[in-house]
Amino acid sequence: MFPMAARLKISRLLRITRTGSSSNLFVHETQRKPAPCVGHGSGSHLYSAVATQEVDPDIGRRGLGGFWLKDYEDYRRSLYGGITHKALLVDAVGTLVVPSQPMAQIYRKIGEKYGVMYSEDEILHRYRRAYEQPWVRSRLRYVDDGRPFWQFIVSSSTGCSDTQYFEELYHYYMTDKAWHLCDPDAERVFKALRNTGVKVAVVSNFDTRLRPVLRALNCEHWFDAVAVSAEVAAEKPNPTIFLKACEFLGVKPEDAVHVGDDRRNDIWGARDAGCDAWLWGSDVHSFEEVAQRIGIPVR
Repeated sequence: MFPMAARLKISRLLRITRTGSSSNLFVHETQRKPAPCVGHGSGSHLYSAVATQEVDPDIGRRGLGGFWLKDYEDYRRSLYGGITHKALLVDAVGTLVVPSQPMAQIYRKIGEKYGVMYSEDEILHRYRRAYEQPWVRSRLRYVDDGRPFWQFIVSSSTGCSDTQYFEELYHYYMTDKAWHLCDPDAERVFKALRNTGVKVAVVSNFDTRLRPVLRALNCEHWFDAVAVSAEVAAEKPNPTIFLKACEFLGVKPEDAVHVGDDRRNDIWGARDAGCDAWLWGSDVHSFEEVAQRIGIPVR
């Protein structure tokens, strides 16, 4: 296993390589991740407008300072002497699950009986502005149940500080009404992976409600481990959360692949930890495709 400093240096080089068939660099921006919705961690996905930046088509084979790289998979083989995927790490919101309704719609709908008058557009605008502000009360936004952070977000977005309103919103985002699975075939694929010995974990920037959400969607039993930022005290792209997930599964980081929809948090973060990483919606589009890339047939 490479020491952290070496992994970080390697990751910085890998960031400029192609990932699968992608030829664009996806620019991370707060607005692209549907705001957390009082429901979720750093990446609730209400919107999927992704800003892209065109790059030289040969960039996947060229490194920094004249350092020439092969394509991504070949380069990993040169580092680790072969690629084995003994474990799959999966992002939660935007990859495994998505909000069933737009955040602003829910904030307004529930808020009407509490006197919320803002339009959905105004709520969204205020939400984004509040979410982009530095959170100075603690090192992490999602500490334990995340209530202080979400109370700030809700009151800033709607102008309503009613405790009953906040609690209704907060609990709504723990139910199966708030979320649905991205891929209807996910259960079949995860079962096939685990039957062949591949270990599976969720890795998410979320507060402690993630486990109740997974139970509500009847999918908690699909996973061997759950690494939640509020529980491990590290948020993606901090490599610590990925290293913790690998520790929970009992695998080396280089033997794990992480799948997520955010290039900065999921792809760069996982690579900083030494894991392989595929971008959901670009490198892979379904969990069956993930299984195929790992080399596991799904029937």
